[in-house]
Amino acid sequence: MYQGTSTYHINSCETIELFYHIRTDLDKLKFAIHLNKIIQDVTEENENCYLILQLYLNALYMISETEKDLELITSIFKLRILKILGYTPRVTECINCKSKENLTYFSIRDNGIKCNNCGRQDKSALSISESTKNAIQYTILAPAKKIFSFELKNESLEEFKLIVRIYFNEKLEKEYKIEDIF
Repeated sequence: MYQGTSTYHINSCETIELFYHIRTDLDKLKFAIHLNKIIQDVTEENENCYLILQLYLNALYMISETEKDLELITSIFKLRILKILGYTPRVTECINCKSKENLTYFSIRDNGIKCNNCGRQDKSALSISESTKNAIQYTILAPAKKIFSFELKNESLEEFKLIVRIYFNEKLEKEYKIEDIF
């Protein structure tokens, strides 16, 4: 790779991973395109994007090589990319009173988790289950290579997807819809 007058040029390359199963499954392709659209919107040319690239490649691997719920992979990706971009929600204690007990709300307005008492006073706070809270905390705090290593059951999965979708769209000030692709 070398720099020309206004762009970079590649004179040779070698494929490391093909992500073959993305090419053979339209649903997987749709989700991969969705992640790619997000990447295009949040990155700039000549910017150090190593962490974003690592997250993207891990997500593509999960989409291609596993049967994990595609919406869960996308939600984990979105929450983690917000962390990389500097929109990390506070998840280890209540944003208001610093309590570490009874954390049952997620506040979109205040960027993080709230205890039962503080959450009831916040109209932007959404009630969450214990497993949804754990999924949010894990996605934010876990090492990059392990963030996709959990599962959620139906109700908690729906809560997690809702929280992430609202928080993601709020912070990036744009609504991303998977349905817009095909």
